[in-house]
Amino acid sequence: MAKKPTAAQKAAKEAEAQAAQEAKAAEAAQAQEADAQSIFDLAVGFVLREKIEGGYVNDPRDPGGETNFGISKRSFPNVNMRELTRERAIAIYKEHYWDATGCDDLPPMLAVALFDCAVNQGPGIAPKLLQKALGVAADGKIGPKTRAAAERAEPTEALALFLGWRLRRYAFTPNAATYMRGWANRVLYLQQFLLTHIAGAE
Repeated sequence: MAKKPTAAQKAAKEAEAQAAQEAKAAEAAQAQEADAQSIFDLAVGFVLREKIEGGYVNDPRDPGGETNFGISKRSFPNVNMRELTRERAIAIYKEHYWDATGCDDLPPMLAVALFDCAVNQGPGIAPKLLQKALGVAADGKIGPKTRAAAERAEPTEALALFLGWRLRRYAFTPNAATYMRGWANRVLYLQQFLLTHIAGAE
């Protein structure tokens, strides 16, 4: 007749199972974090392309003033634009644009598109334009309803609608006559980039 496991043996087995479960959860969390980081890397890599947000610029027609790597003096008056490094610019993008607009909570294609919009049109405007494209209340906050709508949407269709709202916003910007061609090209480059690098992976 087989002996029943002792209380100590039961406790040890339960502890072993608990440890295995926790290790599995930790691995899943690390994988999710790595995926999010790789999507951010992809997004910031696009933004920092030379033809998108290259190096130092001081265009007197630009109300943002001096910019470097797309970071403007108007938005960050305490940053020395001439001495801004690429690494510091990436850190600013992560905190003030990617994290601030909730990009990690969205499907990859829309996350990258939202990030680029936040960089070029403002982190306050970008979520509202995305919400208009998704057909939810444009309150500027990426909450449960916006996330659910983003998950339900067909990615390329949602992207096209979002980019359409971006172009409409650009058209009514006071300095559109000066910059509209460049803005439109940026949107087209972004669409091509996303369809090439992300569409097949979603």
